Amino acid sequence: MPSDTTAPEAVPDVTSLDAAGLDRVFREARTFSKWTAKQVSDEDLRALYDLMKMGPTSANCSPARFAFLRNPWSKDRLKPALSAGNLEKTMAAPVTVIVAHDPHFYDNLPRLFPHADAKVWFTSNPGLAEQTAFRNGSLQGAYLIMAARSLGIDAGPMSGFDNAKVDQEFFSDRGWKSNFLINLGHGEPGSAHDRLPRLSFDEACLLL
Repeated sequence: MPSDTTAPEAVPDVTSLDAAGLDRVFREARTFSKWTAKQVSDEDLRALYDLMKMGPTSANCSPARFAFLRNPWSKDRLKPALSAGNLEKTMAAPVTVIVAHDPHFYDNLPRLFPHADAKVWFTSNPGLAEQTAFRNGSLQGAYLIMAARSLGIDAGPMSGFDNAKVDQEFFSDRGWKSNFLINLGHGEPGSAHDRLPRLSFDEACLLL
């Protein structure tokens, strides 16, 4: 007689990235300020976003918004908002990303998080909405850096710009709020500074 017992679904064998992958994304990855002539295509940017968007956000809220500045006239619009120290490297980068967030991200929650009425969590609590948009938008900006490295694209994240000027110039019709910038391209070999030290596990972590 056949058994009614259903065999448990096999758990996939999840293994770490190999050493080369870990080096590319973390251990040997560097922040670049000088770039080769190799370009970053629109197809690269679409692939980058499609990888980045899979990173987790609270209630799948996905508040980050990205403006990819990839030609001289769009870079010229950014130029008045940049600090002097960020001007040359940003103008030279193949692409500069304005990492922003949408304060009204919750309008998409009926589609992005359909199994609960999550929108009301934020419409009823503006402080929570602002905090959630900034925190998760920042997370998604970090995911973008790691996604870029995973795809063989180097990144140079930075602050050092006037957020109000950027928001007025690029987002006045959308209401998005800029957070930080990321230059994207292919870093000039040997142009990065020596790696700075990091805190040890015992300095930065607690085992409780």
